[in-house]
Amino acid sequence: MATVFPSTAHTDRDYPTRDGRPLGETPLHRKVIIELTEVLETRHAADPMVYVSGNIMLYYELGNPRRHVSPDVMVVFGIPKDRLRDTYLLWKEGKGPDFIIEATSVSTAKEDQKVKFRLYQDVLKVREYFLFDPRDEYLQPSLQGFRLQDGRYVAILPVDGRLPSETTGLHLEREGQHLRLYDPANQLWLHTTQENLEQAEAEVERLRRELEALRQRLGEG
Repeated sequence: MATVFPSTAHTDRDYPTRDGRPLGETPLHRKVIIELTEVLETRHAADPMVYVSGNIMLYYELGNPRRHVSPDVMVVFGIPKDRLRDTYLLWKEGKGPDFIIEATSVSTAKEDQKVKFRLYQDVLKVREYFLFDPRDEYLQPSLQGFRLQDGRYVAILPVDGRLPSETTGLHLEREGQHLRLYDPANQLWLHTTQENLEQAEAEVERLRRELEALRQRLGEG
């Protein structure tokens, strides 16, 4: 890691909460980021020591606000989720992300595949790094994952068409323009709040129809 400056060089206010860039390159990229963040937050809602975030400014060199990155989606194990954070200051948290997903595009290809790749591997030591190209524009295959082994990223091989994450215990799979997360332990797909609501509404409608059919049969009898 680069030289750490004295703690008196800057205060927390000197580390901006935004870098001026939008959340995601397109509405599709934003949707992917928001959905994944929501699903992972729900997944770990009951664990006070798992922090999930999307598009937060992560500063990794004390005293140097220029040393920052903003992962699209990240999961950090072993730190409290209820701590108020406008930014993620590595020296305060005591550790970096364990799991990162970048919703990549042609315009961010160099940054995601080279700059962030090296940063996550060599500096932040992120255990698993996934790249997802929702438009299937350039990345082949459009979903790729890497796991840190002996200090270097090694490609994660698919299992039954999905990329397994040892860090989260989930499997990642492309579905159309979306990235879905599968829980192999419970053999369940993880859903967004909206999807869960739609499923609940569909179940209520199914039960309503069954009740109505039962009433009609009883009336006929």
